[in-house]
Amino acid sequence: MKIGFVGLGLIGGSIAKAIKHAEPEYELVAYDIVQEALLPALKEGVITRALPEVNEEFSECDMVFLCAPVTENDHSLQKLAGYLKDGAILTDVGSVKGDIHTHIEKLGLTACFIGGHPMAGSEKTGYGNAREDLFENVYYMITPTAQTSEKALECYKRLVKKMGAIPLVVSPEKHDYVTGAISHLPHVIAASLVNLIQEEDKQDGIMKMIAAGGFRDITRIASSSPEMWEAICMTNAENIIRLLASYIEDLQKIREKIQQHDREQIRAFFSSARDYRDSFAEAVDGPIRKVYACHVDITDEPGAIAKIASFLAGRQISIKNIGIIHNREYEEGVLRIEFYDYEAKEKAGEVLTSSGYRLYNK
Repeated sequence: MKIGFVGLGLIGGSIAKAIKHAEPEYELVAYDIVQEALLPALKEGVITRALPEVNEEFSECDMVFLCAPVTENDHSLQKLAGYLKDGAILTDVGSVKGDIHTHIEKLGLTACFIGGHPMAGSEKTGYGNAREDLFENVYYMITPTAQTSEKALECYKRLVKKMGAIPLVVSPEKHDYVTGAISHLPHVIAASLVNLIQEEDKQDGIMKMIAAGGFRDITRIASSSPEMWEAICMTNAENIIRLLASYIEDLQKIREKIQQHDREQIRAFFSSARDYRDSFAEAVDGPIRKVYACHVDITDEPGAIAKIASFLAGRQISIKNIGIIHNREYEEGVLRIEFYDYEAKEKAGEVLTSSGYRLYNK
C-alpha cells in the first residue's frame, strides 16, 4: 500500500509513524510547504520520499491524508483532484467536517473522500513532537459521504485500528455539533475566563499570582494556537453560536439561584455536574488532552526538588513539568509533577511511595 501526506506536522507525522510501525512494508511519501520539515521523517525512514510539491506521484497513492492547515488543504485539493487514481481514498484530519465536505462536493470528489478526525493532540506542534502512540485508545471520528463505498470505509477503519485508535463513524453534521460541544465551546469558555481574570486583575496582579488548582485545570486549553481556533470558529460558527447561547442561558439560571440564595437548587446544580462528570470513562483520551500529574509532599530544604528529579531520571522516568504549588486550596502536596503519559505517572508513583514520599494522585 502506498500512502501520501500533504502536511507532516504533529498529527500527520504521528499518523505516518503509527502506520509505519504497524505496517513497515507500506510506502509513505509526503509533501510539506516547509520542505526542511520532511528531512527528519526521511532520515528516520518513516517516509521513503519527500516531495517538492503536490505532483503526479500522488496518482500512485492508495490513500492520501490532508494534514495541513485548513487554508493549505483547500489549495492542495485543487491540485490533488487531477492526480487521484480510481479507488484511492482521500481523507483529512481537521476538527471541523462540514466545511471540508462542502469543498469536496464542489470538486466532485465525494466518491473517494472520507473525512477523519483523530481525537488527540498536544500543546506542542511539528513533526519533532510526533509520536507513533499518540492515537492509542483514542476515538478516531470518521465521516463518510453518501457515495462512500462499504469497501473503502472498511479499509479506512482497518487502518485506523492499526494506528491503535477506535473508529467511530458519524455524519459530518453530527461530528461538528459533538466536537463543538466537547472541544470548541470549552476552548471559547477557557479563553473568555482567562480574559475576564486579566481584566479584573489589573491593579495588583494577585489573581494571577495565586491562580492554581481548578483555575489552571479549566483554563489550560486557553494556551492553544489562536490561529487554529480562529479558523475553527469561522468554520463551525453555527454550532458554536448555538451552544454558546445554551451555555449563557444556563449561566443566567445559576446566577438567579445564587441571587435568590436557593440552597437546594445550587446544590443540585453542582451535584448533577459532579455525577455526570464522574461517569466519564477515564481510559480514553478526548480532544482536550488529559494531564498526567501527581502532587508530592517534600520538606522545604535546598536541593529537595533536584533530589526528586534526579531520583526519577535515574529510573528512566521522564518529567514533563515540575514546580512548587503556592496555592493548595483545592489540592494537596507541595510539589506538582507532570508526566508525558499514564504509565510514567504510575511508575513514578510506585517508586516515590516505596521510597517514603507521600503522594497525592491528580
